[in-house]
Amino acid sequence: MTLLDKVRAVGGTAKAPAPAPRTFSDCYVRKKTRELDAFPYALSLSRESLMLMQSQDLPDPVDPMRILYLDTETTGLGGGAGTVAFEIGLGQLTPDGFQITQLVMRDYPEEKYMLQRVEDALDNADLLCTFNGKSFDIPLLRTRFLMNRMNPACLDMPHIDLLPLARRIWKLRIRQCTLQRLETEILHMPRMDDLPGSEAPQRYFSYLKTGEFALLEDVLRHNAQDVASMCVLLSHMANLYRAPDDNLPCEDLFSMAKALEKEKHPHKARMLYHKVPQGKLHASSQMRLADIHRREGNQQMSATIYEHMIQNHEGGVMPYIALAKYKEHTLRDIEGALNLTRQALMLLAEPTLESDTTVQETRFALQYRYERLLKRSGKVCD
Repeated sequence: MTLLDKVRAVGGTAKAPAPAPRTFSDCYVRKKTRELDAFPYALSLSRESLMLMQSQDLPDPVDPMRILYLDTETTGLGGGAGTVAFEIGLGQLTPDGFQITQLVMRDYPEEKYMLQRVEDALDNADLLCTFNGKSFDIPLLRTRFLMNRMNPACLDMPHIDLLPLARRIWKLRIRQCTLQRLETEILHMPRMDDLPGSEAPQRYFSYLKTGEFALLEDVLRHNAQDVASMCVLLSHMANLYRAPDDNLPCEDLFSMAKALEKEKHPHKARMLYHKVPQGKLHASSQMRLADIHRREGNQQMSATIYEHMIQNHEGGVMPYIALAKYKEHTLRDIEGALNLTRQALMLLAEPTLESDTTVQETRFALQYRYERLLKRSGKVCD
């Protein structure tokens, strides 16, 4: 008598054999290569041009083929201990094109294999490039490495985060510097039928419930474009810094000059401030230009700029104040400083100017300066 016959004899029901446990030995990997023609200037990236953008030390020399572009798709957009990167896109230039490698954990036990592949990719790179990665992607990956009892030291490498660098140049003009907006407004390559990144988590949870991998295809397409766009954006920015176009919008010229000034490149900053055309930002450019000359010890050049601004009725009271300081502290021309301060007070008294808090503070400061200069000139008694 078989076991089945014995079970039936006692009135039992035979159970189907349990399914074999699923084994996990790797994550899902997809590789695609895009033509190099879609990545202008990418292979000409140099350490010199990148160092104009940011002061963090970089490999010397920078090899464009050893820059790793990284972007994650996660189970949540707010971070936190429960947030997991379910897909990681990696991009790297090769002699044959720009290779995009996408890693997906089809279930949670595959996470460690996905992270191992990320570690291998980082070991073959000298420089990491992300978009908002310093605030989001890298802290998240560091946490996931630790949760999987893996060493996150591979993440400790030179890192260019494109988001703050892009904001420096374009926030004044386009306000929101999302990657998609930069693609449209700056790179002139808008996306068509793109899945919003905010929908990626729900797509993944739906995939886990149904097992239908097709639900992730839109996520993978979105991620691949993110990775490719980072390479194009970095190359475009570096080329702008290397050889600024005279026809750039005035907001971009002014913002790039401020960025160069912040990164201690005053010579290049002066060149861009000179290029800002007449208009809403010309006066601000002239004031910053004069300030660079003053810091470099060329106070006479600063004074000349202030005088031209006053003659052209630019900058409100600011050139009057700056020139008055120069006359008082450098030339010891108390009478000249007093006269300029008087003119500034008269300008502030004009009814066309709004009496907001800043104007009031400036007026009080000027009045104090005026009274102090009067005493120094001997025109009033203590």
